[in-house]
Amino acid sequence: MEEARESVHCAAEAICDRLRHLGDISYAILPKDVAHALGDLKKAFLTNCRSVIDWDIDWVNDRVAGGDKLREEWREKCKQHSSTQTPPASAA
Repeated sequence: MEEARESVHCAAEAICDRLRHLGDISYAILPKDVAHALGDLKKAFLTNCRSVIDWDIDWVNDRVAGGDKLREEWREKCKQHSSTQTPPASAA
């Protein structure tokens, strides 16, 4: 069993190494200034994506908290409404 895990781990490492090498080649074929500019552009794009994701996470957290607050307000109004109502008189 351990040997199978090591085999899978070695295969995964080999695939990752090949992908890294292809990534290095993709930047090496470009002129140095173009490669650096492209890398900076990609990093800026990814940074903006992360900012949008962080904003969306914060928005969802705020909406969940707002929903909790509103649910509690409704519960309180329901309690007040039911306590002010008198039960109907039974017809005898």
